[in-house]
Amino acid sequence: MPRQVDHEERRRLIAAAVCRLADERGLEGVTLRDVAARAQVSMGAVQRCFATKEEMLVFALGYVGERIGERVRARLVRSPAQSAASALGHAATEVELLRAEHRAEARVWLAFVAQAAVSPPLAATLRANYAALQEAFAHLIAEAGGGAGRAAPQDPGREARAVLALADGLTTHVLIGHLAPEEAEEVLHAHLRRLWEGPAGDAG
Repeated sequence: MPRQVDHEERRRLIAAAVCRLADERGLEGVTLRDVAARAQVSMGAVQRCFATKEEMLVFALGYVGERIGERVRARLVRSPAQSAASALGHAATEVELLRAEHRAEARVWLAFVAQAAVSPPLAATLRANYAALQEAFAHLIAEAGGGAGRAAPQDPGREARAVLALADGLTTHVLIGHLAPEEAEEVLHAHLRRLWEGPAGDAG
């Protein structure tokens, strides 16, 4: 058992090194040698943990997705008395990665998204991450729709896809300087407010 724990901890250490290098150089600048140096382990240790560079990148993407997912779940349980609508807003804000302390993570995430367009294993990992977030959003939308004075969307799954795509896309707009973080926040929350306006099933 101790050896298994050490192995997993080393894989996560290497994944963190991949993310730091990807933030500095993009994924094209990530080499096994540089990862080993940044993680302060030997090349052999990296190769024992990952048979190929792609396997290492897939694990690193999962590592980033896990961290984002953990923050979303933490926001959902931090204030159990909050409404589902408020919880949805908090969770979507976490996915946007707009806070200054998450800006490096946002750059790394977008680097992986770009690479996933030509890497089926990375694309599969991204789909799994997005599916989990979409399911959480759909649950909150359905729950919030039952609140007093709120019109419940007829298709929470469709609305969850829209919220997720909007939050994800706003990350790009902020990173390239098209929108300020405050402007992106307003766009997101204006959309969420419209979600509960009008007759049931009216997406806007």
